[in-house]
Amino acid sequence: MPISPSEKPRLSSTDLRALLTPFAIDRTSYPLVVVGIRGYYKNTMGAPGVNDRGIYDDAIFIDTAQATVAYNGNTDPSAYRAGAGTGPAKGMASLNLGAWYVHKFDLHKGQYLALCQRSGNVTVIRDGTPPYEDTGLFGINIHRGSYNSTSSEGCQTIHPGQWDSFIGLAQDQAKRYFSTSWRSRVVPYVLLAG
Repeated sequence: MPISPSEKPRLSSTDLRALLTPFAIDRTSYPLVVVGIRGYYKNTMGAPGVNDRGIYDDAIFIDTAQATVAYNGNTDPSAYRAGAGTGPAKGMASLNLGAWYVHKFDLHKGQYLALCQRSGNVTVIRDGTPPYEDTGLFGINIHRGSYNSTSSEGCQTIHPGQWDSFIGLAQDQAKRYFSTSWRSRVVPYVLLAG
């Protein structure tokens, strides 16, 4: 099974912004928005009609007034691991759909610049019997995946061949809008169902 699609996702600026309308994002305060579409390729990759784990079958977009750019991404954990509770035996996390105002530029695991969950809690569904909801500060970051895996325990990951373009554009746009305060500003992340 291929781990990534042969082309980037396609969605016009107008269509993407129409999908964002229900969230009423104040684009003056938040001119830079990242959008994920879970299961974007669910009918053309993996099992038909299923949003698979461990492949880049999702779409992630950067959207500003100057640019709408698409990337192949992953919005699911790479594997399944059932668990219970919130301690060390917790299940793998899948971020709930919705608008999350929790990401800022910071170092992912202290290693490289990414968009990191630093500004508040998120709600996830964890693998379990049955799956269960959990809310907290879990480090659900937007970071680089790998060529052999999507490299996610719940994070949103970008195909490694597209990562430099993604983080470079996000950083460029943040600096354009926020000047020297770009690292301290929240970048909304909206996760939608495909």
